[in-house]
Amino acid sequence: MFDRPLGSVIQGSLSHGLEIRLHPDVSVEEMRVGKFLVVQGSRARFFCLLTDVSLGTASQRVFANPPHPEDDFLQAVLAGSGTYGTLELTPMLMLMTRDAEELARVMLQASGQATNQNGRKGKKSKKLASFEANSSAELELLPVKTIPSHFSQVYEALETDFRSVFGWEDDPTRKNFAIGKPLDMDVPVCIDLDRFVERSNGVFGKSGTGKSFLTRLLLSGVIRKDAAVNLIFDMHSEYGWEAQCEGKNINTVKGLRQLFPGKVEMYTLDPESTRRRGIRDAQELYLSYDQIEVEDISLVQRELNLSEAAIENAIILRNEFGRTWITELLAMENEHIQVFCEERRGNKSSIMALQRKLMRLDELKYIRNTCPQNYVNQILNTLKAGKHVVIEFGSQSNMLSYMLATNVITRRIHQHYVNQSEQYLQSKNPLDKPRQLVITIEEAHRFLDTASVRSTIFGTIAREMRKYFVTLLVVDQRPSGIDNEVMSQVGTRITALLNDDKDIDAIFTGVSGGQNLRSVLAKLDSKQQALILGHAVPMPVVVQTRPYDQTFYTEVGDLDLDDLSDDHVAEISEAAKLDLGF
Repeated sequence: MFDRPLGSVIQGSLSHGLEIRLHPDVSVEEMRVGKFLVVQGSRARFFCLLTDVSLGTASQRVFANPPHPEDDFLQAVLAGSGTYGTLELTPMLMLMTRDAEELARVMLQASGQATNQNGRKGKKSKKLASFEANSSAELELLPVKTIPSHFSQVYEALETDFRSVFGWEDDPTRKNFAIGKPLDMDVPVCIDLDRFVERSNGVFGKSGTGKSFLTRLLLSGVIRKDAAVNLIFDMHSEYGWEAQCEGKNINTVKGLRQLFPGKVEMYTLDPESTRRRGIRDAQELYLSYDQIEVEDISLVQRELNLSEAAIENAIILRNEFGRTWITELLAMENEHIQVFCEERRGNKSSIMALQRKLMRLDELKYIRNTCPQNYVNQILNTLKAGKHVVIEFGSQSNMLSYMLATNVITRRIHQHYVNQSEQYLQSKNPLDKPRQLVITIEEAHRFLDTASVRSTIFGTIAREMRKYFVTLLVVDQRPSGIDNEVMSQVGTRITALLNDDKDIDAIFTGVSGGQNLRSVLAKLDSKQQALILGHAVPMPVVVQTRPYDQTFYTEVGDLDLDDLSDDHVAEISEAAKLDLGF
């Protein structure tokens, strides 16, 4: 089954990993951090991740008198004996196996015990029954509870190893999606989308490492496999319609609306910007002052430069005027404010400052005194129909606008899901069960930092896990800015290159054995590589991410015109039709 052995186990421990000495015919330069290797023990096969590479010598004399750089003969003599390469492996999973002799001995012994002295067969022995009951279980992947013995051989992982660990995309029993392939093999590495959407997840990496492309891949997989419905707050207009490729070229990549025209609906907070980009079928979205609560204002306290006293007086106004408190405040004259403060023990200067700062909300194009209809209910109805929603911000993508709109919309949608979930738990009727919802937000540390996490709906969702069928997909370049309690609840973490030590530490918050993976994360390439670990994969793995290109469009895209209404077909531009092959 295996190719040539790469090396032997010489020492190690369960907590610190295995040390491997490479065989003389194996070059240390072939070994790369993040590589997937297999250690064949006497009773188990161990799936391991390469976490470090080093050089060793058998004698201190080599340090004192190294061979001349041009002395190839002496270097060849020392290679493998006097000098050698060593690897640090971290065992992640093991597959229990039995050799032929052990299997025959157990079966023979068990069968002998099942026959009585008169030669007649009696009941099966407990040992035989136990063996037959557990024979299939022994082919399952198990957590690592031991380590292989001395001199166990290390091998390159085969395609069958990857399939046994990560499955395959066409598995009819699971919603697997190929996110990429190993660094040195052309084998798909799949994530289990059912497990992925069960918990909140994160896509992390410093600027320019391809977080947006990774997010598009994941969202495309969730849509294609129908694992959940998505609500995507598209801050920089990168997910709904076409977006520019990173780099110096001016090529563009398709958005989710172009890939899945029958499954994705677009809403916009800036209709003019959306029309300029050539999107003709995006629905307008507006919010009114009576939808904004004090908790929403508290979230953007830094952006509005509000003091704590201003927030406290906002609560007084809310208690007096209810949902219309902002409208009433903005309409107040100085004398009215004076009278209100005398009657309700408010602070005049704080209320005047609050009034002055809230006037900035008039600059937001999507804010209205009153709305002709409930646009949030429109989004909810779209999600209920099994369609995915992308909300574009256009020119309204500053942090004040983004944080306010996402919090207001998400809070109302979450409340609907809470009510529907409680109804489902009471009735037990499958028709009442809410569709699993994944909410995607960018600049997540602004919503989930330690100071804001208690006052934002996103902190509530992250801590609830899947209690009300709502989870998050957070996209961020500063994971260290996210509250530790929230990071510990992030189920699957897909991480591109990070350089800051605080950010790297944050990725491994709540991860057992995370210290062994630090070097793996720090050595990723700056493009199209990511470390995946957590709930949706059996073990951590480094992948070369799947290209988001024409081949991907063909394999994943929704190209069936029969699924589209006549209106949808008419709304797709001629250029999009040509790209999709219509």
